[in-house]
This record gives sequence, C-alpha cells and structure tokens, in this order.
Amino acid sequence: MSADRPRYEAPLRDIGFVLEQWLDAPSDWKRMPAHESLDAPTARMICEAAGQFCGDVLAPLNGGGDLQGCAFDGGTVRTPDGFAAAYRAYVEAGWPALACDPADGGQGLPELLDAVLNEMIVSSNHAWAMYPGLLRGACLCLRAHAPQWIREAYLPHLVRGDWLATMCLTEPQAGSDLGLLRTRARACEDGSHRVEGSKIFISGGDHDLTENIVHLVLARLPDAPPGTRGLSLFLVPKRIPRDEGGWEPNAVHCDGIESKMGIKGSATCTLRFEDARGWLIGEPHRGLAAMFVMMNSARLHVGLQGLGHAEMAYRLALDHARERLEARALPRAHGARAPAGAAGFPAPVGRMLADLRVWTEGMRALGYWAGHLLDQAAHAPDEAGRARARDLAALLTPVIKSFFTERGFSLASEALQVFGGYGYVREYRIEQIVRDSRVAMIYEGTNQIQAMDLLRRKVLAPGAGLEPLLEVLRAEAAAARASAPARPLAEALQAWCERLDDATRALAADAAIDPGLPARAAEDYLRLVGTVALAFAWCRAARVATAAFEDKRESARRFLRYGLLDAEHWLRRIQAARDPEIQRRHP
Repeated sequence: MSADRPRYEAPLRDIGFVLEQWLDAPSDWKRMPAHESLDAPTARMICEAAGQFCGDVLAPLNGGGDLQGCAFDGGTVRTPDGFAAAYRAYVEAGWPALACDPADGGQGLPELLDAVLNEMIVSSNHAWAMYPGLLRGACLCLRAHAPQWIREAYLPHLVRGDWLATMCLTEPQAGSDLGLLRTRARACEDGSHRVEGSKIFISGGDHDLTENIVHLVLARLPDAPPGTRGLSLFLVPKRIPRDEGGWEPNAVHCDGIESKMGIKGSATCTLRFEDARGWLIGEPHRGLAAMFVMMNSARLHVGLQGLGHAEMAYRLALDHARERLEARALPRAHGARAPAGAAGFPAPVGRMLADLRVWTEGMRALGYWAGHLLDQAAHAPDEAGRARARDLAALLTPVIKSFFTERGFSLASEALQVFGGYGYVREYRIEQIVRDSRVAMIYEGTNQIQAMDLLRRKVLAPGAGLEPLLEVLRAEAAAARASAPARPLAEALQAWCERLDDATRALAADAAIDPGLPARAAEDYLRLVGTVALAFAWCRAARVATAAFEDKRESARRFLRYGLLDAEHWLRRIQAARDPEIQRRHP
C-alpha cells in the first residue's frame, strides 16, 4: 500500500472475538456494578467509532507528520500540520474521558475498551498518540494521591482533555537510575513549592495542542534522604492561576526538542524548571510510589504500542502481497481475487504472513486480558477476585511491556521483508513502522528493567511468585483437554507450565548461591514467560472459537508447531546463564 492510500482499518473482527469469546467480557461486566449496563452491542459500537476516528482522522496525518516533524522556535513547539485539529476532534468526541471516573467528568467505561482504543491510535499514528498517551495515567495518579483541591481544580480539565500531562523523570546524569536525580524543590509559606532543575526526553513537554500542560515532576526536598527514597512528586503546570483570576505562565521553559530516529511528529523536549511553582502530590519522599500509579498505566499502554505496530505491519504486508499477487496471473482456484489471509501465497511470503498473524492476534488476546484484569481489580464483586486480578496484572505488566515491544519491532522488520526492496522506500510506509517501533523497547523503563522487575521483584522476592499466573494457565490446560481441537495445545501448555515452574524453582535456589544469576537470566526468563503465556492465549482461542472462527484453530496449530520452539530456546539460555564454577560445585 503506497503513501497515497494511508487508510487504517481497525481489526474489528478479531477485537470482537477477543472481547466476546476469548474474554467473555460482557458476562463479567454484568457482575460489576460500575459496568453492569454495558453490553456487547454497545461495546461493538464504541470499537467501531474508535476505528473510524483513527482511520479517518489520525492515519492520514501519519506519513506527513513523519516527514514534517515538529518545529521549535523561541521556546515553543509547533506540531505537524493537522495534529492540533485532530486533537480537538478527539476531545470533542469525548475519547479522553472514556475510562475516567464519572466523579471527575469521565464516562466510566472499562479499561479494556481504553486498551482497544490505544491499540487503534498507535496503529494509525504513533507519533500523535504520544501526546494524550499519559493522560489516563496522570488522572489515576492525581485521583489516588493528590489533595482534594488539586483533584477538583485539575482533574476535570485533564479528563475532558482540555489540558494534557507529562511525566518528568529523566535528567542528563540520571537515566534509568532515578536515585541520581538532582532537581530540587523548596517549600513556600503558602503551601506551594518552588522547583529548580532540568529534565530531558519529556514526551509532549511543549506543544500547540492545548493551552496548558500539567507536568508531574520528581524532585528532592531539602531534607530528602539519598537515592530513590528521597524523591517527592510535584504538580508543576505550564500555566498557573493568578491571584486576581485568570492564568499566567509558570517558570517552565522548553530549551529544545530532539531530532529522532522515529516518532518524529512527537515533540521530545528538554525542560528547565527555573524556580517554577508547584504543589506536592502524595507524601514527602514518597514520590516514586505515587508516580508508579502513572508508570504502570503507561507501561501497559507501551506494550499495546508493540501490538499496534505489529498489527499495522501485518496489514501493510498482507495488502502488498495481495497487490503483487493480483499483478500476476493468479491460480485458477483463486479466481480474480487474491486470498483473504496468509494462505495461498508462495513461500516464504506465506510463512512470514502467517507468523505475523499468529503473533499479532495472540498478543492482542494477552494485552486485552491485562486491560480486563485492571477492571476486575477495581470492580470485581468480591475482594478475593479483586486481589487475584491485581496479582495477575502485576505479573503481566512487565511481560506485556517488554515482550510485546520486542516482538512489535521484530515483526515490523519481518513485514518489511515481504516488500523486498520496496520496503526500504519511504513511499510504502513500512520503514516508518520499523523506525517508530524501536523506541518502545526503551522508554517507560527499558525492557531490561522490565525483566529485572519481573524476576527479582515479582517472582523471586519473599512473598512473591509466579503461581497466580501458573494457576490460570494450568486451569486452561485442564479445561481445553475436553475440546478435541484444543487438546494438543492443552497438553503442550500443561507440560510447559511444569517446565516453567521447575525453571523458576531452580533459579530461586541458584540465586541464593549466585546473586548475579537473576541479572544474567532475567531477559530470557521474561521471554519464556511471554511465550508460554501466548501458548495459553492460543489454547483458549482453540477451545472457545466457534465455527465462524475456524481460522483461530489453524493459527493455534501453527503456534503449537512453530511458536513453542522459542520456549525451548529461552529455557536453554536460562540454563546456560548458570555460573559454570558454581554449577560444578552445586550440580
């Protein structure tokens, strides 16, 4: 598909399958007082409207935004042509308020539907998606930790989308190590604080989409202890209220924007806080805990970026392969049209398309499951159900962020191969997806940090463990044995649950002797968990698919045959991470 046809068509058929069959979300909504009036037809209507907005408004701006980029002039940022108008249309349609609390002016719809919306936005225009991308997390953070007057003054503006928000962590000397942050804050007699310092790599730090930007800034108070335990969180708006009424500029300055490999329509800013006025969010020296509410929301959304890239890469590759096939003399069995899916294409194109489809659709099921777990964690009718959902969401978040973004990049690269030499040419758009997708493996906590979070904090720490996830996977394997189409994958899933459990126990035992082992094994361990979780996704898909979704069972068989080979690879790498000398002394 060339640049003169920048159409995005939402994968509504597969989205409907995941929501209504794989998750059976409408049945769960009926048991949640907050969502009991939401039914499947209404959810379908919302998804269709979101897809139409992304296809009609955002996708046509994607290529032009990449070519034009952002402009920086006199301390202000100008976004690419059409971005501001698209944002106004987004706000007028009510999309920012979709999953926000009705008490703040939100629509109160499920996080699951917000996950669907975010996948679509990234697929159609990743750079534009960066501007409202942190809005939901900022609302959650302020609702959980801000004093009442701040919630009343700021949340309605953020929920409506009148204002946007940023997350200001990184500094020149402090990337992933937040303990090195130097930005300072001092208290004033009126209850406000003055913030002094610089932040870099701030997505949407300045722009022309909204008149105000709410910066959430990590800084140190004068009595702060060293390291991350000394960080406090402050709300530092671009514009602050005047005592006599109205608004005036705060001492927040944009010193420049980065020239980047991808997402060029997203303004990545250097910000300088020059005795800027701000207000404490949460408790002093507990800023990181407050910020993590925002970061955890952002990490799920970044994982969905990997899904969005994979989806768009697959669709572009499939459309290009069809066009190439139609340009030739088609086999008689195909009549005058190219095949509807990956089947019918010559190898290796058919193989690449099949892999793209299987991984993308499996990731969609897992990603939406995580969104649905957030709804259950907040609204399940009993505390046991809420606690179970929280535990599962905590385990899945680093897996989705890291595994999905890594796969999103590799699948985009695989899709480019379908185009041959055309893939390297800007006109065919796939090269932009390869460039745009790479950053998702870095921001919101690098994939290496996600792997360490999973293994060290979520699995090996005292009182932690993988058991909540393994319990769900084993239950699915048991249920799927009764289904003939799903039985082979059920047996494989059960076997891999035991192998994953054994590997986890061995890592725990070895780490007691070799403290460096978790760091060496963490990335491969996360990939192993992600691959086994995808086996679960396809096992359930094969079990619940109706006759109208026979293609799901074909994809499940393909994952059983090829996808699970990756699990064997990651397990062998985990075993190879053991120190040979320690292994000799403690076989």
